[in-house]
Amino acid sequence: MSGNEDPVDDLSVTPPKRWAAGVPAVAHALEYSLHQTSARRTALTLLNINQAKGIDCPGCAWPEPAPGQRHRNEYCENGAKHINDEATTGRVTADFFREHSVAELAGKSDYWLNQQGRLTEPMVKRPGATHYEPIGWDEALDLLARELGALDSPDEALFYTSGRLNNEAAFLLQLFARAFGTNNLPDCSNMCHESSGSALQETLGIGKGSVSLDDIHHADLVFVVGQNPGTNHPRMLSALEETKRNGGQVVAVNTLPEAGLIRFKNPQKPRGVIGRGTQIADQFLHIRAGGDLALFQALNRLLLEAEDAAPGTVLDHDFIDTCTTGFADFAEHARKVSWDDVLTATGLTREEIEQVHHRVLRSEKIIVCWAMGLTQHKHGVPTIREIVDFLLLRGNIGRPGAGVCPVRGHSNVQGDRTMGIWERMPRSFLDVLGREFGFTPPTRHGLDSVDAIRAMRDGRARVFLGVAGNFVRATPDSLVTEAAMRRCRLTAHISTKLNRSHTVCGEIALILPTLGRSDRDIQAGGEQFVTVEDSMSQVHASRGRLAPASPHLLSEVAIISRLARRTLGDRPAIPWEEFEADYGSIRDRIARVVPGFEDFNARVAEPGGFRLPNPVNRRVFPTPSGKAVFTCNEFTMPHVPAGHLLLQTLRSHDQWNTVPYSMNDRYRGIHNARRVVLVNPDDLSALELADRDRVDLVSVWQDGTERRARDFTVVAYPTSRGSAASYYPETNVLVPLDSVADISNTPTSKAVVVRLERTTAGATGEREQERQEATAGSGRGEPWGA
Repeated sequence: MSGNEDPVDDLSVTPPKRWAAGVPAVAHALEYSLHQTSARRTALTLLNINQAKGIDCPGCAWPEPAPGQRHRNEYCENGAKHINDEATTGRVTADFFREHSVAELAGKSDYWLNQQGRLTEPMVKRPGATHYEPIGWDEALDLLARELGALDSPDEALFYTSGRLNNEAAFLLQLFARAFGTNNLPDCSNMCHESSGSALQETLGIGKGSVSLDDIHHADLVFVVGQNPGTNHPRMLSALEETKRNGGQVVAVNTLPEAGLIRFKNPQKPRGVIGRGTQIADQFLHIRAGGDLALFQALNRLLLEAEDAAPGTVLDHDFIDTCTTGFADFAEHARKVSWDDVLTATGLTREEIEQVHHRVLRSEKIIVCWAMGLTQHKHGVPTIREIVDFLLLRGNIGRPGAGVCPVRGHSNVQGDRTMGIWERMPRSFLDVLGREFGFTPPTRHGLDSVDAIRAMRDGRARVFLGVAGNFVRATPDSLVTEAAMRRCRLTAHISTKLNRSHTVCGEIALILPTLGRSDRDIQAGGEQFVTVEDSMSQVHASRGRLAPASPHLLSEVAIISRLARRTLGDRPAIPWEEFEADYGSIRDRIARVVPGFEDFNARVAEPGGFRLPNPVNRRVFPTPSGKAVFTCNEFTMPHVPAGHLLLQTLRSHDQWNTVPYSMNDRYRGIHNARRVVLVNPDDLSALELADRDRVDLVSVWQDGTERRARDFTVVAYPTSRGSAASYYPETNVLVPLDSVADISNTPTSKAVVVRLERTTAGATGEREQERQEATAGSGRGEPWGA
């Protein structure tokens, strides 16, 4: 499909795949790569991606094996697509913006916008203008600095960050924001793993996972819960294959059967090319959406009962007595779990759960991995706390082959948080930052992503600066979010490629084009490299290899440094010019501010970098009590009225975050369409609908709030009963802004109660719907069962 075509749904369906990767994955990766760029550039990117002195994949955050153990082709299908989507030879020039008005671009699909290519020069939309026009870097940054300086309060500015940002630029961005006077640092973590951080911080004292790749390889039992590694983290399948080769087992817990968790054909090994590959999941729990809390409560009750039957043989009492607190209250609470509640919430049989229990009893080293299938529920935080309870009972925290593994979905999202991109950084970090740079950082907590939208909606935030990412398509309640962005005085985006956020403009709008991860970065101090932190706390370097897409591009470090100089002047005296010229000087300051980064420049120069220390792995728990915390989590589950389903939003296989690379989802058998809703055939019969019926998705909330996504095609699919699934960002419109997880404020995108209404003749499409409803309401809504 040509990049100049705006695709429309032309659905065809084939049976879902029963295995993932293999030769077809290689072929699809090469086909997309060669469509985007030349054979030479494709070879250059693929031979360097994820190598010790190469380019860190700008896709997912799954770690690489140690140097010397990496394959020459250490990438997956989606990583190859992602790096060559960035390395495309397509270019978006000033002529493009002269030809296309902002209104016209707003009517284009996410696919079409992305396919236009790399941004090449700064652009501005001035007040009242219909088009973007070229602007010089000095004028653009002066304009942005002037608008920031004109605010009544620094808290009227928002500094949003995507996980694509590197450590050096992230550190400078948070330094700039805090020197400016605000902690308004929303980021993409707020919308994905914030529930993980909240739960782990409370129970273990650190908001990160505790395991390494070697732990995964040598675990006896790995749970993969609410996660689809075949699409979202494909190289995880190689790690799980190693688990199986070493005698470990895998339990998959999901509302959808996912090809990668059924069987994996590793294209880097002969058995993955000509053989049957490796069966990954030893047991698949086809759970109802939102039933994971009940599942782990049942497992915890079974472990306590097994200990009662054979005292001293099941629980790790030495660990519980010396390293934990709250066990007695937890045990009393856990014994009261009702089997009727568990079976209703999970949709599983007691026999299935007891089979998992027996696997647990036979396993000494257990890891639980999870992703957004857990975090984006109203009870996401209690669910993860219950998983920690489960691991604490048998001492599966803080020893090899065991622990917690929240699998991050974007390259450096964990590193950005480590660098201080958080609206609620602890006072200890702020104090050290202030001493290092000679100013007093603000201590009042800032705004996260959801609260940032509320602030723009209510007129309390007037300038939005987005660094990487696609804010308006990553966030919930699309119509309310876009209306909120349009209320801003100025919106600015530091980006590599065109996306929907560039078409949702404040009174003034700036596009500030930046280098990609694959581009060479030459500064006054010579060629630079940047660093990232993967999902398992390994910090390593990334070096671009390609000539930049345009001579007018600046690095993210350079843009932030120049903007900071213009906005702050010399107060405080921060050496922004030195930082821009030599990124090593930034790492020297990081080493003095961020714990674990001592001697940063020397350690990151080692092949593969270094792993940040995690006190949990020494069984040191930085909680108020100094111990890991057992918690009592009340049973809860989503309540779905009769005639409705619980919808989860998800990615297609050929998609990265908000950007589809094609209209296909071949592992699920969906081709040439995105406006589809996957529904269990028995649910279709109960709703008196049929496969391929056309429906509107209408989300309903307890206060009467409704949201509508128009004109979807029903596809009969083996989802769990009562559960449905559809792709985002098309379905983000269904999630009210105020429907968020308790404690973490994460949007509840995996728990959308919907009814399916037959589409009426002449129904409007998505873009027309959004234009008609651009003045949508406040976005309030509470999920059923709240």
